[in-house]
Amino acid sequence: MEDFTKDCASWTKGNVALLKYHKEEWCKVSHDERYLFEMLCLEGASVGLSWWLIMRKRSEYKRAFCNFDVSKCTQLTDKELDDILTKYDIVKNKSKVYSVRSNALAYINIQKEFGSFDKYIWSFTNGRSIVNHPKTVSEVQTQSKLSSVISQELKKRKMKYVGSIITYSYLQAIGIINDHLDNCKYKYKN
Repeated sequence: MEDFTKDCASWTKGNVALLKYHKEEWCKVSHDERYLFEMLCLEGASVGLSWWLIMRKRSEYKRAFCNFDVSKCTQLTDKELDDILTKYDIVKNKSKVYSVRSNALAYINIQKEFGSFDKYIWSFTNGRSIVNHPKTVSEVQTQSKLSSVISQELKKRKMKYVGSIITYSYLQAIGIINDHLDNCKYKYKN
């Protein structure tokens, strides 16, 4: 197994699933509405927990939440959400599970107002990725002025689990922020 302790993938700690995410998704530009919603939900689920835990349960989240079909998620009833808590191997946090529906409703409203969530979220950077040039893992930020601004905007639109730190992680997940280290072989895969 490769030694990741000194490179961009050190946060994966050699975990195969996290390394795959790092190689194929993390900081990769996405304009896919379904994926943007999925990552918003998964990042919210990760609040206070490890990303590895969420990635380990990702397939169950997809099954529980209709593959993150935003329209279907807006229609989930309280009973269906309560059933999700007991029937699926996801984080058993009622507030986080219910936030998928409320965030889906807010997401749909943003789509209606802006034409797509993609147009809305990428408007904060005029459609461009911010490519940071960290040389070491310790230089990678956990939040920024941009993530704080977007966090406040999402909260105003009634989204939950979108604090500045989680929003920063979300921006990395969808490629608005690229924090691969300069020496990372996956940095320019976008």
